[in-house]
Amino acid sequence: MHIAVAGNIGAGKTTLTNLLAKHYKWNAQFEDVVDNPYLDDFYTQMERWSFNLQIYFLNSRYRQILKIRESGKNVIQDRTIYEDAHIFAPNLHAMGLMTNRDFENYKSLFELMESLVQPPDLLIYLRSSIPNLVNQIHKRGREYENSISIDYLSRLNERYEAWVDTYEKGKLLVVNVDNINFVDEPEDLGEVINRIDAELHGLF
Repeated sequence: MHIAVAGNIGAGKTTLTNLLAKHYKWNAQFEDVVDNPYLDDFYTQMERWSFNLQIYFLNSRYRQILKIRESGKNVIQDRTIYEDAHIFAPNLHAMGLMTNRDFENYKSLFELMESLVQPPDLLIYLRSSIPNLVNQIHKRGREYENSISIDYLSRLNERYEAWVDTYEKGKLLVVNVDNINFVDEPEDLGEVINRIDAELHGLF
């Protein structure tokens, strides 16, 4: 089984992925942030490095999906290949930070990859307000994220909502994370787990 967690920067994807992997004894697959050679450069000079960054993420996530399906194990994945193609790359293009030529090249590559992979069995979308995202980003204190603007986060949020509204590739569970704390409140985590169980096993 392949479960994926989607959401904007700072929504809590990695945290929830860890907690669910522990609870269900699923294998966890994380976004390649630490070893990504483009992230620092991208946040310093977005226009120059946007295409390189997006290709790196696309390649990394495509490899992840192939490994997930080959493994035959239950896997939970932190962020999906769809978010790159439907949210991050189009946003960079719309902001004038990726050229038309690069964007068309990117889209063509994504469409080829998409035709070769299966979507997750369940997509969990973490919905968050901008103030909550900003608070979480500040709290974790990643240096390269200091330059992220509220305008950038807002644009991403709008694209996330539009994507989730039209998502029809499989089961979808939307979790509003503004008023829950699944790290410190076991009841909040329990509620999320109950909702996942209901989606996966149709208990209710």
